[in-house]
Amino acid sequence: MNTTREYINIHKLIKASNSKLLKRLPNFVIYLIKLIIRENEINRILSDYADYEGVEFLTKIIDELNIKIEIDGIENLPENGKCFFVANHPFGFVDGIILTKTVGSKYGDFRAIGNEVFKFIPHIKANVAAVNVFGTNSREYIIELEKLFASNMPITHFPAGLVSRIKGRNIEDRDWQKAFINKSIEYQRDIVPFFFYGGNSSLFYLIYIVRKALGIKATIELVLLPYEIFNKKNKIIKVKIGKPISYQTFDKSKNHFEWAQYVKEQVYNLKN
Repeated sequence: MNTTREYINIHKLIKASNSKLLKRLPNFVIYLIKLIIRENEINRILSDYADYEGVEFLTKIIDELNIKIEIDGIENLPENGKCFFVANHPFGFVDGIILTKTVGSKYGDFRAIGNEVFKFIPHIKANVAAVNVFGTNSREYIIELEKLFASNMPITHFPAGLVSRIKGRNIEDRDWQKAFINKSIEYQRDIVPFFFYGGNSSLFYLIYIVRKALGIKATIELVLLPYEIFNKKNKIIKVKIGKPISYQTFDKSKNHFEWAQYVKEQVYNLKN
């Protein structure tokens, strides 16, 4: 029987965070958060599959959660994997697992542009180009990232940077960041759009709405993202893949920010 390793420790993460609000949370609230997100279960799963990496690990996680994936448009994945594979971001983790597994299974390898939280999951550390979204990245890191863009490696990316929130009556990403357009043009990478149907739990959006109403800037609803992984257990996740968008599309008729919103629009059009 595998010994459970402590990959995630919410108490330590909260106390080490830069958020004054989180640091003021009493211990009983932190304990409640640990129960809600099922910290022990996460650590058990990561320990059980400690010997697996990359696509194999992602496949094991999907099997563990008994998630059924229905993909429409798989034939739209090009034979040449030197592309950006971009998607809306309604779930937080499960959409990332499915996106990277789909791309990795097709091309044998991949790199994902993600944030530093993935450094806690060594099983996919080699596949993630972790960006410090809340601060600056070192010059050495930027150089390595440019080498990745110049390579033939398939790259997955969520250009919104943050998980989708409630917008009117819909669940939608915020404006997409323009960096992937810049690099698409510079390194001649076509863009393959993915659309994920669905969203997170009502609790996730309720906390977001209440936080906004109270004027709280700290994105406390993100604490629930590990819980949202288990919320997808035994469910069907539907995905649609669109036809590649050539990097030559991005001419001077729009600026790069406007082209990023154009690609976002093409992604959301896939649901229809």
